[in-house]
Amino acid sequence: MTSIPGSESSEGREGGAEIARLLKPFVPWIALSLVTGVCAGAATVALLRTINLVLNQEGGMAGGLLLTFIGLCLVALFGRMASDVSTNFVGQRLVAQVRKSLAQKILSAPIDALERYRTHRLMPVLSQDVDMISDVAFVLSSTLIAVAVALGCLGYLAWLSLPLFGLLVVALAIGATIQTVAQTRGSAGFWKARAHEDQLHKAYRAISEGAKELRMHRDRRTRMFGDQVERIVDDIRTVNSRAINTYVMATAFGSALFFLLIAMILGWAAFRATEPVVLSGFVLVLLFLKGPIDMIAGALPNVGRAKIAFQRIADLSARFATPEPHLHLARPAGSARMQEGIGMRGVRYAFDVPEGSEPFVLGPIDLQLRRGEMVFVVGDNGSGKTTLIKLLLGLYAPQSGEVLLDGQAVTPQTRDDYRQLFTTVFSDFYLFEDLVATQKGEAGAHALPQAALPYLQRLEIAHKVSIKDGSFSTVDLSTGQRKRLALVHAYLEGRPVLVFDEWAADQDPSFRHLFYTELLPELRAKGHLLVVISHDDRYFHLADRVITMKAGRIAQDRVRASANLAA
Repeated sequence: MTSIPGSESSEGREGGAEIARLLKPFVPWIALSLVTGVCAGAATVALLRTINLVLNQEGGMAGGLLLTFIGLCLVALFGRMASDVSTNFVGQRLVAQVRKSLAQKILSAPIDALERYRTHRLMPVLSQDVDMISDVAFVLSSTLIAVAVALGCLGYLAWLSLPLFGLLVVALAIGATIQTVAQTRGSAGFWKARAHEDQLHKAYRAISEGAKELRMHRDRRTRMFGDQVERIVDDIRTVNSRAINTYVMATAFGSALFFLLIAMILGWAAFRATEPVVLSGFVLVLLFLKGPIDMIAGALPNVGRAKIAFQRIADLSARFATPEPHLHLARPAGSARMQEGIGMRGVRYAFDVPEGSEPFVLGPIDLQLRRGEMVFVVGDNGSGKTTLIKLLLGLYAPQSGEVLLDGQAVTPQTRDDYRQLFTTVFSDFYLFEDLVATQKGEAGAHALPQAALPYLQRLEIAHKVSIKDGSFSTVDLSTGQRKRLALVHAYLEGRPVLVFDEWAADQDPSFRHLFYTELLPELRAKGHLLVVISHDDRYFHLADRVITMKAGRIAQDRVRASANLAA
């Protein structure tokens, strides 16, 4: 993935701002986790001091010292438990909030923005990156306690002996520098691996959706696996291995550094008189300190990945930061009304293209469609049929001109209500299992199977699909059967305007003939406005109007002399 200068720093700032925004509601819980974690760390350090005192005095642990030891154990225990519970509370709710926020932004994003952000880039953010944050949340509390213990241990060592502590600080500064360099190199590797993950997801999607084509073409299948899947997987393995090995080597150096420090302290004591309590304290604390430091070092790779995950989430949030205005997510759709028809007046739309490329421009379009009409939209591929339909549906907002409902302009405030007039079956449609008609009440849900049965039988899919608990029993059907099921859904919704984009393209001749000569006329007779994108020129004579698109303009709008269909 290529990057532009300054992009990483800007993404880092976005990631930091996103983290601050997400964590703001949980500040009290984070504060509780920090306080209890620090208390647990301080109690642990105090336990080390108590043990050191017991080792260097006669009488061992007795009386008040024993009670102190037990009290410190309880503080360390309950402090760690409270910190872990608080962090887990924040982590689980943070992940839930991120998932809800991203879903809401996707649902609210303009359609053209969603179309520019490809699925193979979207899904890894929603799955892998969010899961990475969840994984880090589980170890965050332990890491914070380890930091508190490490700082407390260093403070105790400074209190025991400043000269020895100075020697220790120099050695730890060298180790911290190496860890910082390792983390920087490791993070760069994780960024590179994350870019490869997007490519891998794209390849997985290709071998899943193109499975039939790959079976039929051995060379393509071989290239798909070797040049894409295998190569990308090996690249991810290599990059991740190098990044993690960098952390591992730095951690190993840090572990060796502790024993080197102990050797230096023992050498110091051999040449200079050192109190036994100071010598044993340094050795005891350094041996113990190795555990928290290793925990911190072990958490660094996951923290590095979580940072990248937050930045990717911030990037996705920024791309969808401007929601479609007045999009009603919480309000149920009311019953939309259309008295006369819909249309366009001076509508124009141009796609964003890379600099130097010629943009495709649709329009200006002037169009009026009346209730009870059956309108065919025809034209060559790339003529602008789909763009025209998306503007008519309100999926795209016109850059100039107006979309009309009963002669009145559709505004940003009313566009979402306007969309509720339509039932659509796109060429790349998605078939939902549940039927929104169940929202009309329990009685409506019980009536659905009976209402749907005639349509299922007529379209010859009743033997495969039924309706139970407000949902289709299955959608695991052929493309043609799934389109027939989508048509059943359109019948049950009963909205004023029905739009079909190449519905008959995947049907056999008998169903194609049924669709054009019986189903569409019946829907028109019920008062629906029908807009049909089609290449079936043998049925054009059945339409009330045939609108021909060419190079983004209406080249011809042919109206039948009679509104009555001949069978």
